[in-house]
Amino acid sequence: MIRLAIGTLRRHRGAYLGTFLAALLAVALLAGAGLLLFSVLTATPPADRFAATTAVVSGAREVTLTTTREKHKKGKTKTKTKVKTERLSGAGTLPVDLAPRLGELPGVARAVPDVAFPVELSTAAGRAVRGADAAPVIGHGWSSAALTPYRLRAGHPPAAGEVVVDADLAARGGLNVGDELRITTRTGVRSLRLAGVAAPAGRDALPAQGALFLADGEVAMVSGLAGPTAVAVLAQPGADQAALLAAVRARAGDAPVLTGADRVHADLPGALPDYIGPISVFGFTIGITAFAAIFVLTGTVALGVRQRLRELALLRTIGATPRQLRRLLGVESLVLAAVAALPGLPLGVLVAHLVAARFRHLGVVPAQFTVRVNPVVLLLAGFAGALVTLVAARFAGRRAVRVAPAQALTETVVAPRGGMLARAAVALVATAGAVAVLTFVPLGGPFGMGMTFISSALLLCAVAAAGPLLVRLVAAVPRRLSAGTGAAGWLAAATTRAEVRRTAAVAVPLVLMFAINAPLLLNGELLTRLAGDQQSARLAGATTLVTGATGLPLDTAARVAALPGVTGAVATVPTRVVLAQGGKPQDYAAQGLLRTGADGALDLAVESGALAGDGTFAASTDLADAYGWRLGDEVPLWLADGERVVLRLSARYTRHRGFGELTLPAGLVAAHDPRGLVTVVALRHSDGAVAERVRQRWPDLRVVPTAAATRTDDGNQQGAWELLVVVSLGFVAIAVVNTFAISAAARRREFTDLRLAGATARQVHRLVDREGLITVTAGLALGIAVTSAVVVPFSVAQDGVFRLVVAPATYLVLLAGVAGLGLAGGALPVRFVLRRRDLPAVGGR
Repeated sequence: MIRLAIGTLRRHRGAYLGTFLAALLAVALLAGAGLLLFSVLTATPPADRFAATTAVVSGAREVTLTTTREKHKKGKTKTKTKVKTERLSGAGTLPVDLAPRLGELPGVARAVPDVAFPVELSTAAGRAVRGADAAPVIGHGWSSAALTPYRLRAGHPPAAGEVVVDADLAARGGLNVGDELRITTRTGVRSLRLAGVAAPAGRDALPAQGALFLADGEVAMVSGLAGPTAVAVLAQPGADQAALLAAVRARAGDAPVLTGADRVHADLPGALPDYIGPISVFGFTIGITAFAAIFVLTGTVALGVRQRLRELALLRTIGATPRQLRRLLGVESLVLAAVAALPGLPLGVLVAHLVAARFRHLGVVPAQFTVRVNPVVLLLAGFAGALVTLVAARFAGRRAVRVAPAQALTETVVAPRGGMLARAAVALVATAGAVAVLTFVPLGGPFGMGMTFISSALLLCAVAAAGPLLVRLVAAVPRRLSAGTGAAGWLAAATTRAEVRRTAAVAVPLVLMFAINAPLLLNGELLTRLAGDQQSARLAGATTLVTGATGLPLDTAARVAALPGVTGAVATVPTRVVLAQGGKPQDYAAQGLLRTGADGALDLAVESGALAGDGTFAASTDLADAYGWRLGDEVPLWLADGERVVLRLSARYTRHRGFGELTLPAGLVAAHDPRGLVTVVALRHSDGAVAERVRQRWPDLRVVPTAAATRTDDGNQQGAWELLVVVSLGFVAIAVVNTFAISAAARRREFTDLRLAGATARQVHRLVDREGLITVTAGLALGIAVTSAVVVPFSVAQDGVFRLVVAPATYLVLLAGVAGLGLAGGALPVRFVLRRRDLPAVGGR
C-alpha cells in the first residue's frame, strides 16, 4: 500500500501540487504560531538583579485568594479548596525592622533592605534618559548595588544630593561625572549631581531596566515608600543553607522567601517585562491560524480527492474494496504531509521570527521577547498537519470510494449525492452554537473580540457543511443575470448549477477569506473609534491640557490647577486596581482623580450618583453591572502595591473607554502606585493668560488646546489586529488561488472537449470568467452574511447602535481585494492549462 501510494504521488505530481502547497503552508503557520505561544509562555526575566544573594524576602507582588467549599454527598463531606492569584502592578513594602532582625540570624553575613521605585530621569536641559529599548529607570539605595553586584567604573558612591547611574544610561544620555541631573518621582522633582557610574560585571547594565542609586538616607524621602520592597540575605561562607533558609522563613512570617531562579520575582513588577498580555495575543493568533489552516487544508484535500473520482472508480473495477481505497488515500495524505513538513517547519520558524519582530516594533510584546525554537513544538505542528490531512482525506474518501465500479466505464464520474442530512445537522449545530455565543455572552466585555472570532468560526463551519445547498441558493440570482449575457454566460450558469459541489468548493475559501478577517478589522476599528469619541467627549469641557514629558507629581498638578483664572481642573493618575468576585481576583485599569473648581473639565457622563472625595470611588456602568454593585455599596479593592482598602461606590459613569473602569481619589492612588505621576491636567478657563502663566512657572510642561490632544493611543492594539489579518489573509489568499488551480487542472478534459467542439480559447476564457464571477459573487454574499451576523451584535453590545457597515472604506477595500483575488484566481490557472500542449486529444477519451 505504501509503495502504491508513493508511486501514485510520483506519477501525479502536478495533481498533488495544490494539496502539497496547502499542507506546507498549514504546517508553517501552525509551527510559527506554536513557537510564538511557547516562547511567551516560557519567557523568563532577562536578568536577576539579586544574583549575588542567597535568598530574598519579597513584599507583596500578587493578590492571592483562597476559597473553600464543602460538598455533602451520601453522608460524606468533601472539601474543595481553590487558590487564585492576580499579579500586582506595584510592589508592597516590608517592615522597616525586618532587615536588622534577619541580620541577627546565625549564618547571615548581611541582610540588605532594597527599596525599588520608578524614576523619570532627564538631563538639566530637560532631555529624557531611558534604558535600552525605552527600558524604565529604577531607583535604589546605594547599599542595593551589592546585590547584583554593581561596581563603580568612575566617580564615588553617592552622598546627599548625588546619584550614581549605570554605564548604559550614562552612555545613552552622554552623562559625565559632575553633571546635573533631574529626577521625577511621585514625591516631586529634584536636581542632583552625578557622583559616579557603575555597572554589573561583564556588562553595562541589566537588560530591561536602567539603574539609578541614591544615598541610602535619601531613599525614603525620594521614593515615598514606608519600608523596603525586598530584603536580600547574603549568607556567610560555609553556612548551612537549609538551616539558614528555615530560619529566614520563620522570621519573615507570611512574606515569601525566594531562592534560586525565583529571586528575580522580588524585583519591582515595572522593572520586569510583562508577558501576561502577549499570552492572550499569541493565544488568539494560534486560534486564528489553526482554524484557517484546518479549514483550508480540509477543503483542498477534499477537492483533490474529488478530481480523482475516475481513478478511484477504475480501481474498484479491478477488485479494490472501499476499505483499501480509504487506506490508500490515508497513506498518500500522510506521505504528502510528511514531505510538506520538511520545508514547512523551517518556514514556520521564519514566520515566528517575522511576526515577533513586528510585534516588538508595535510594542505588543516586550522588546526583550525572543522566539525560542523548540523541537517538540515543531514536531507537534508537523503531527497536527499530518493529522488534519489524514482526517480530511478519510472524510473526503467516504463518499468518493462509494463510486460504483460500473461508473468507471461511463463518460463522467460523479460522487454520490448523499450526505446532505449529515451536512445539514452539522450546519444547524454550528449555527446554534454561534447564535448562543452572540446572544448570551457579553460581547461588550473584555472577551468580546475573542467571542466574535468563535462565532465567526462556528458560522464558517456551518457554511462549509451546507456549502452546496447555500451556494445553490445564493448563486441563483447571479446565474440568472449571467444567463442573459450570451452563450458564454448561459453555459456558465448551467455549469455552475450542474456542478454545484465544485462551485461550493472554490466559493467557500472566499467566504473564509472575507468572514474571518473582516470582523477583526471592523470590530478593531470600531473600538478605536469609540475610544477616541469618548476621549473627545470627556474633555469637551476643558480649554487647555497640561502634560509633562515624564509626568507630573501630584503636588505640581495641584499648583497648576490653583493658578489664577482657572475655574475648573482635573488631574488624572493612571493605575491598576484588583477586584474579586467568587474568590477570583481580576485587575482593571483605573484613574486617580484630583478635581478642583466648580466647572467640569472632565465629563465622564455620570449616569447616577456623583463623583465624591476620599473614601469613595466611581465605576463604569458595565463593571458595576457585572459585579452587581449599587450606589452606596462598600467594596474591597486592592491597590497597585497590594494594599487592601474598602471604598464606597458613589457614582456610575459611561465614558470609560480609553480611560479606566474605576476612578479613585488621586491622593490614594499616588500613595500606593509605584509611579504615581499625573499624566494630564485638564484646565477650564476663560482667561487667555492661563497658558502663559503655566509656561512661565513650569517651562518644561507642554500646554496645548484640548482639540489638539483629544486622541487615544490605541494604535498598537489596532496594529496587532491588522498584523493578524495580514497573516491570515496571506495564507488564505494562497489557498484560494491554490483551490482554483486544482479545480482548473481537474477540468482539462472538459476544456479540450470545448476546443474540439469549435470553441475558441477566447470563448473558453469568457466562459471561465463568467463562472468565476458567479462563484465570487456567491462567496462574497455568504461572507457578507457571516460578517454582518457577527459585526452587528458586537456593535450593538458596545454602545447600542446598529451598524451594518462599521468602516465603509475598510469594508470596500476588503471586498474589492477578495473579489479581485477570486476573479484572478479563477482566470489565470485556466489560461495556463489552455496553453499546455499535452491537453487530452480525442484518442485519449
